[in-house]
Amino acid sequence: MLMDARGTLSRRGLLCGAVLSVGAGMLHAADEQKPAADGWQDLFDGKSLRGWDGDGAWFRVEDGAIVGGRLTAGIPHNFFLSSQQEYGDFELKLEFRLLGEGTNAGIQLRSRRIPKHHEMIGYQADLGQNYWGALYDESRRNRILAAPDKAELAKVLRLQDWNRYRIHCEGRRIQLWINDYQTVNYLEEDPAIEQRGLLALQIHGGGPGEAHYRGLRIRRLNGV
Repeated sequence: MLMDARGTLSRRGLLCGAVLSVGAGMLHAADEQKPAADGWQDLFDGKSLRGWDGDGAWFRVEDGAIVGGRLTAGIPHNFFLSSQQEYGDFELKLEFRLLGEGTNAGIQLRSRRIPKHHEMIGYQADLGQNYWGALYDESRRNRILAAPDKAELAKVLRLQDWNRYRIHCEGRRIQLWINDYQTVNYLEEDPAIEQRGLLALQIHGGGPGEAHYRGLRIRRLNGV
Protein backbone atom coordinates (compact mmCIF):
# COMPACT_ATOMS: atom_id res chain seq x y z
CA MET A 1 0.00 0.00 0.00
CA LEU A 2 1.01 3.60 -0.58
CA MET A 3 0.48 6.41 1.90
CA ASP A 4 -2.05 8.92 0.50
CA ALA A 5 0.37 11.84 0.83
CA ARG A 6 2.39 10.39 -2.04
CA GLY A 7 -0.51 10.31 -4.50
CA THR A 8 0.78 13.28 -6.49
CA LEU A 9 4.11 11.79 -7.56
CA SER A 10 4.99 12.31 -11.22
CA ARG A 11 4.83 9.49 -13.77
CA ARG A 12 7.38 11.15 -16.09
CA GLY A 13 10.81 9.64 -16.66
CA LEU A 14 9.95 6.28 -15.11
CA LEU A 15 12.34 4.36 -17.33
CA CYS A 16 15.45 5.70 -15.61
CA GLY A 17 14.69 5.40 -11.87
CA ALA A 18 17.45 5.82 -9.33
CA VAL A 19 18.26 2.60 -7.47
CA LEU A 20 20.27 1.98 -4.35
CA SER A 21 22.53 -1.05 -4.80
CA VAL A 22 22.54 -3.91 -2.33
CA GLY A 23 26.30 -4.05 -2.82
CA ALA A 24 28.63 -6.90 -3.67
CA GLY A 25 25.81 -9.45 -3.59
CA MET A 26 24.28 -8.11 -6.81
CA LEU A 27 23.97 -10.24 -9.95
CA HIS A 28 23.94 -8.48 -13.32
CA ALA A 29 21.04 -9.19 -15.64
CA ALA A 30 23.32 -11.01 -18.08
CA ASP A 31 24.05 -13.57 -15.33
CA GLU A 32 20.40 -14.41 -14.67
CA GLN A 33 19.86 -18.10 -14.01
CA LYS A 34 18.48 -19.90 -17.06
CA PRO A 35 15.00 -21.46 -16.85
CA ALA A 36 14.63 -25.20 -16.27
CA ALA A 37 13.13 -27.45 -18.92
CA ASP A 38 9.62 -26.71 -17.62
CA GLY A 39 10.20 -22.97 -17.92
CA TRP A 40 10.47 -22.21 -14.20
CA GLN A 41 13.47 -20.41 -12.75
CA ASP A 42 14.52 -19.33 -9.27
CA LEU A 43 14.59 -15.61 -8.53
CA PHE A 44 16.32 -16.06 -5.17
CA ASP A 45 19.24 -18.36 -4.37
CA GLY A 46 18.34 -18.57 -0.67
CA LYS A 47 21.72 -17.16 0.39
CA SER A 48 22.24 -13.69 -1.09
CA LEU A 49 20.50 -10.75 -2.77
CA ARG A 50 22.10 -11.49 -6.12
CA GLY A 51 19.82 -10.39 -8.93
CA TRP A 52 18.03 -7.75 -6.87
CA ASP A 53 18.37 -3.98 -6.43
CA GLY A 54 17.45 -2.14 -3.25
CA ASP A 55 18.62 -0.68 0.05
CA GLY A 56 20.80 -3.18 1.88
CA ALA A 57 20.11 -1.42 5.17
CA TRP A 58 16.47 -2.58 4.99
CA PHE A 59 16.69 -5.90 3.15
CA ARG A 60 18.77 -8.91 4.18
CA VAL A 61 18.80 -12.72 3.96
CA GLU A 62 17.98 -14.80 7.03
CA ASP A 63 17.32 -18.56 7.22
CA GLY A 64 16.79 -18.90 3.48
CA ALA A 65 14.41 -15.94 3.17
CA ILE A 66 14.59 -12.32 2.06
CA VAL A 67 13.62 -10.14 5.02
CA GLY A 68 12.47 -6.54 4.68
CA GLY A 69 12.20 -4.25 7.70
CA ARG A 70 13.02 -4.73 11.38
CA LEU A 71 11.18 -5.71 14.53
CA THR A 72 13.39 -3.40 16.59
CA ALA A 73 12.81 -0.05 14.84
CA GLY A 74 10.20 1.90 12.94
CA ILE A 75 10.42 2.02 9.15
CA PRO A 76 10.73 5.61 7.88
CA HIS A 77 9.02 5.05 4.52
CA ASN A 78 8.28 2.35 1.95
CA PHE A 79 11.28 0.33 0.75
CA PHE A 80 11.42 -1.91 -2.34
CA LEU A 81 13.80 -4.66 -3.41
CA SER A 82 13.37 -4.88 -7.18
CA SER A 83 14.27 -7.41 -9.84
CA GLN A 84 16.88 -6.51 -12.44
CA GLN A 85 14.80 -8.18 -15.14
CA GLU A 86 11.53 -6.91 -16.60
CA TYR A 87 8.53 -9.18 -17.04
CA GLY A 88 5.35 -8.90 -19.08
CA ASP A 89 3.31 -12.12 -19.03
CA PHE A 90 4.37 -14.48 -16.25
CA GLU A 91 3.40 -16.73 -13.39
CA LEU A 92 5.13 -16.13 -10.04
CA LYS A 93 5.09 -18.38 -6.98
CA LEU A 94 6.49 -17.56 -3.55
CA GLU A 95 5.94 -17.95 0.17
CA PHE A 96 5.55 -15.06 2.60
CA ARG A 97 4.93 -14.22 6.23
CA LEU A 98 4.53 -10.92 8.07
CA LEU A 99 5.79 -10.40 11.61
CA GLY A 100 4.89 -7.54 13.91
CA GLU A 101 1.65 -5.77 14.74
CA GLY A 102 0.06 -3.96 11.79
CA THR A 103 2.83 -4.86 9.33
CA ASN A 104 2.03 -4.10 5.69
CA ALA A 105 3.91 -5.26 2.59
CA GLY A 106 3.37 -6.55 -0.93
CA ILE A 107 4.78 -7.70 -4.26
CA GLN A 108 5.09 -5.15 -7.07
CA LEU A 109 4.12 -6.35 -10.56
CA ARG A 110 4.86 -4.70 -13.91
CA SER A 111 6.27 -1.73 -12.02
CA ARG A 112 8.90 1.03 -12.36
CA ARG A 113 11.14 2.92 -9.98
CA ILE A 114 10.28 6.60 -9.63
CA PRO A 115 13.42 8.63 -10.41
CA LYS A 116 15.16 10.19 -7.42
CA HIS A 117 12.55 8.79 -5.04
CA HIS A 118 12.14 5.73 -2.84
CA GLU A 119 8.74 4.84 -4.33
CA MET A 120 7.71 2.55 -7.17
CA ILE A 121 4.76 2.85 -9.51
CA GLY A 122 2.66 -0.08 -10.65
CA TYR A 123 0.43 -2.93 -9.53
CA GLN A 124 0.93 -4.42 -6.09
CA ALA A 125 -0.27 -7.78 -4.78
CA ASP A 126 -0.95 -6.50 -1.28
CA LEU A 127 -0.31 -8.03 2.13
CA GLY A 128 -1.21 -7.09 5.69
CA GLN A 129 -3.71 -5.03 7.68
CA ASN A 130 -7.04 -4.89 5.80
CA TYR A 131 -5.42 -5.45 2.40
CA TRP A 132 -4.53 -9.15 2.38
CA GLY A 133 -4.77 -10.51 -1.15
CA ALA A 134 -5.92 -7.25 -2.73
CA LEU A 135 -4.56 -5.72 -5.93
CA TYR A 136 -3.45 -2.12 -5.29
CA ASP A 137 -2.23 0.50 -7.78
CA GLU A 138 0.87 1.97 -6.14
CA SER A 139 1.78 5.64 -6.84
CA ARG A 140 -0.55 5.76 -9.87
CA ARG A 141 -4.29 5.58 -9.19
CA ASN A 142 -3.57 4.99 -5.48
CA ARG A 143 -6.53 2.74 -4.85
CA ILE A 144 -7.54 -0.89 -4.52
CA LEU A 145 -8.42 -2.30 -7.93
CA ALA A 146 -9.83 -5.60 -6.67
CA ALA A 147 -10.07 -7.35 -3.31
CA PRO A 148 -11.15 -10.73 -1.92
CA ASP A 149 -13.96 -11.71 0.39
CA LYS A 150 -12.26 -11.18 3.76
CA ALA A 151 -14.26 -13.84 5.56
CA GLU A 152 -13.41 -16.49 2.98
CA LEU A 153 -9.73 -15.53 2.89
CA ALA A 154 -9.56 -15.67 6.69
CA LYS A 155 -10.38 -19.39 6.48
CA VAL A 156 -7.09 -20.14 4.71
CA LEU A 157 -4.77 -17.30 5.82
CA ARG A 158 -2.17 -18.14 8.47
CA LEU A 159 -1.28 -14.94 10.30
CA GLN A 160 2.42 -14.56 11.24
CA ASP A 161 3.12 -17.93 9.59
CA TRP A 162 4.18 -18.96 6.08
CA ASN A 163 1.61 -18.70 3.29
CA ARG A 164 1.74 -19.32 -0.46
CA TYR A 165 1.18 -16.57 -3.04
CA ARG A 166 0.54 -17.37 -6.69
CA ILE A 167 0.44 -14.49 -9.19
CA HIS A 168 -0.58 -14.92 -12.84
CA CYS A 169 -0.27 -11.98 -15.25
CA GLU A 170 -1.25 -12.61 -18.86
CA GLY A 171 -2.33 -9.94 -21.28
CA ARG A 172 -4.39 -7.40 -19.37
CA ARG A 173 -5.60 -9.90 -16.77
CA ILE A 174 -4.05 -10.26 -13.31
CA GLN A 175 -5.01 -13.14 -11.03
CA LEU A 176 -3.92 -13.70 -7.42
CA TRP A 177 -4.20 -16.69 -5.10
CA ILE A 178 -3.23 -17.08 -1.44
CA ASN A 179 -3.00 -20.68 -0.25
CA ASP A 180 -4.93 -21.75 -3.38
CA TYR A 181 -7.84 -19.40 -2.66
CA GLN A 182 -8.32 -16.93 -5.52
CA THR A 183 -8.38 -13.40 -4.14
CA VAL A 184 -8.35 -11.39 -7.40
CA ASN A 185 -9.35 -11.86 -11.03
CA TYR A 186 -8.82 -8.40 -12.51
CA LEU A 187 -8.99 -7.22 -16.11
CA GLU A 188 -7.28 -3.88 -16.84
CA GLU A 189 -9.56 -1.74 -19.00
CA ASP A 190 -7.31 1.31 -19.31
CA PRO A 191 -5.18 0.85 -22.47
CA ALA A 192 -2.68 3.45 -21.23
CA ILE A 193 -1.58 1.32 -18.26
CA GLU A 194 1.73 -0.41 -18.98
CA GLN A 195 1.69 -4.20 -18.81
CA ARG A 196 5.41 -4.79 -18.45
CA GLY A 197 8.00 -3.86 -15.83
CA LEU A 198 9.93 -4.89 -12.75
CA LEU A 199 8.96 -7.13 -9.86
CA ALA A 200 9.69 -5.92 -6.34
CA LEU A 201 9.29 -6.93 -2.71
CA GLN A 202 7.97 -4.20 -0.43
CA ILE A 203 8.10 -3.40 3.26
CA HIS A 204 5.75 -0.55 4.06
CA GLY A 205 6.75 2.41 6.19
CA GLY A 206 5.35 2.45 9.71
CA GLY A 207 5.87 0.75 13.03
CA PRO A 208 8.41 -2.02 13.61
CA GLY A 209 7.69 -4.99 11.38
CA GLU A 210 9.18 -7.55 9.01
CA ALA A 211 8.12 -9.07 5.70
CA HIS A 212 9.70 -12.45 4.88
CA TYR A 213 9.79 -13.85 1.34
CA ARG A 214 11.17 -17.19 0.14
CA GLY A 215 10.88 -19.78 -2.63
CA LEU A 216 10.48 -17.17 -5.37
CA ARG A 217 10.07 -18.88 -8.76
CA ILE A 218 8.90 -17.41 -12.04
CA ARG A 219 7.83 -18.71 -15.44
CA ARG A 220 7.56 -16.40 -18.45
CA LEU A 221 4.45 -16.79 -20.59
CA ASN A 222 4.06 -16.13 -24.31
CA GLY A 223 7.73 -15.21 -24.69
CA VAL A 224 7.33 -11.90 -22.85
